[in-house]
Amino acid sequence: MKKLLLLFTVLFSVASFSQETAKVEIPQDIWQAVQTEDGKTAFKYIWPTEATIYGVYVNNEEIINPGKHLMTLKFHSTEGVLERSKAEIKIGGTTTVYAIPERLHKGSVIKTGDTLLTVNNNVILVHNSSVSGKSKPMGTIGEMLSNLWHSTGIYSISEQSEFTLGLGQLVMIGVGCLLLWLAVVKGFEPLLLVPIGFGAILANIPLAGIAGPNGFLGLIYSAGVETGLFPLFIFMGVGAMTDFGPLIANPKTALLGAAAQAGIFFALIGAIALGIYVPGINFGLKEAASIGIIGGADGPTAIFLTSKLAPNLLGSIAVAAYSYMALVPIIQPPIMKFFTNEKERKIKMVQTRHVSKVEKICFPVLITLLCAALLPDATPLVGMLMFGNFMKECGVVERLSNTAQNAFINIVTILLGLTVGSKLSADKFLNFETLGILALGLVAFCIGTASGVLLAKFFNKFFKWNINPLIGAAGVSAVPMAARVVNKVGLEDDPHNFLLMHAMGPNVAGVIGSAVAAGILLNALG
Repeated sequence: MKKLLLLFTVLFSVASFSQETAKVEIPQDIWQAVQTEDGKTAFKYIWPTEATIYGVYVNNEEIINPGKHLMTLKFHSTEGVLERSKAEIKIGGTTTVYAIPERLHKGSVIKTGDTLLTVNNNVILVHNSSVSGKSKPMGTIGEMLSNLWHSTGIYSISEQSEFTLGLGQLVMIGVGCLLLWLAVVKGFEPLLLVPIGFGAILANIPLAGIAGPNGFLGLIYSAGVETGLFPLFIFMGVGAMTDFGPLIANPKTALLGAAAQAGIFFALIGAIALGIYVPGINFGLKEAASIGIIGGADGPTAIFLTSKLAPNLLGSIAVAAYSYMALVPIIQPPIMKFFTNEKERKIKMVQTRHVSKVEKICFPVLITLLCAALLPDATPLVGMLMFGNFMKECGVVERLSNTAQNAFINIVTILLGLTVGSKLSADKFLNFETLGILALGLVAFCIGTASGVLLAKFFNKFFKWNINPLIGAAGVSAVPMAARVVNKVGLEDDPHNFLLMHAMGPNVAGVIGSAVAAGILLNALG
């Protein structure tokens, strides 16, 4: 029996620690496996404080395999006892669930000594997802109507005392609707906001578990976001859609892209400061580096780096990064106008020189080799970006290029947008840690925008360059959204001043710059 209990040792992971008290003895496990009188194995909750169940992901008579996510708990804080925000409970053995107490459901509170579930002692070798149980006798019409009412979302929300499990879900559904309104009515980056907004609505539907570990959005998130595959696919598609000609023709604009990465290091320092001075927020150096990359307004890079350094913050950082990418048309114009005057915004830049086909073909190959030689950790991102661009420029794989820049990137954008939106669930989003990340990201994005504009003004004043300072704002990595916004703001003051191609130079440089910054941080901290 000891071997059997050892087989079912519980693995758990916790998002953060709020405070520590040395005098209190804290158990090492959340629950304990004990043998029942009828020969089954029961798991007793042994943590010293009460906890609220945020989700139960197994059913009676279901076969569970090693690593199966059973439930998510949120611990209550009590004076003198270590507070832990959330625990994702997984099991280390394969067996069949015998019984789950009926009172255990989303929103219920458990106490020390409560039984969470009971399993059979037999070890199952055939890994089926579930087994069919005996059919239950049909109840009366009144019972069926009662069960129907209890299964509705209205009942679930009305009965929850925990805000994030009740009214908080309605708040986040409202946020999802707001994002859809911005996309459809205002036209703000609909390709991002439509899937993100709808994903937020789906994630907050009571009882459905769409964004849970076994929900379809949760499965997509695990397969594409946690593994870092979606960011690489997006970079390949972006490379296939991007013309590096403006950057090749005017290399000095790369400096504007580099300046706009200042927001990354501001957010990094700010995250460290939050971890030191704000109670309840514990950001180490790896977490701070992952938060910092938001300042470059590059969603794929932020996801890629965070999946390597701080996977526990992946959902919050993905939401922040993609939110600011989508809201570029709202955030950037006021900053650009604040740091420039009308005369500066009317500066007309000379037409860039013609870039030959040979230059365009050689550029992605040379950049890939240079990155591989100097910073191999950044090569996955930079290499996929350059691979996509090489397919576009070489001219011999037009079918592949068209697929990468159309159908393929559209499919990945839909999946990525939905999964990012799924992290806008109330229990994950409405907490100080996530709100702190959002605030840092916003300030860092503003600093990155201002840094690019100010550097362009510096070059104009001291080096007599004829650069429209607006294009410095395109140095953030939101490609091509930032370049389009620059062009739009420029046209407001002079309808004949087209800045789009000039802005693409720092915009592309910003994408490369943020990938390089991520590689440096990964090399230093990974």
